[in-house]
Amino acid sequence: MHIIICLDDDNGMLFHDRRQSQDVKLRADVLERLGERMLWMNAYSARQFADAEDARIHISDSFLEEAGKDDFCFVENQPLLPYEAQIQEVICYRWNRRYPSDVKLDLPLKGWNVMEETEFAGKSHEKITRTVYRRNVPVRGQEGQTDGQR
Repeated sequence: MHIIICLDDDNGMLFHDRRQSQDVKLRADVLERLGERMLWMNAYSARQFADAEDARIHISDSFLEEAGKDDFCFVENQPLLPYEAQIQEVICYRWNRRYPSDVKLDLPLKGWNVMEETEFAGKSHEKITRTVYRRNVPVRGQEGQTDGQR
């Protein structure tokens, strides 16, 4: 599973159950990266993509359980640690700002390889940084297993 998240410089995701920010160019970048693959999200996140009318977008409250191995999941308001074993890649968009937050990313990215880092101008943010992380070390309990065994 490929996770897509948006964070501030303190790994903040939400403040009082609201997203910290959003950007139309970021959403376009997300959709461009999909190719033919599906993008899963819950109803909260679907409001951001309401104008996209894209057949690749699937909305479900249990999207993290339903998404396939090669699918993408746009996550704004859910913990990721319970799904750590299924996550093969994290695409992190950073606002390069510090916002107030009371919900932070719970998935430690220590031990993940940075595969790509790109900056681009957003519509509401002069600089957005996209960093792609891939797993470097096995998930707890899967040491010694090959990728085919996971």
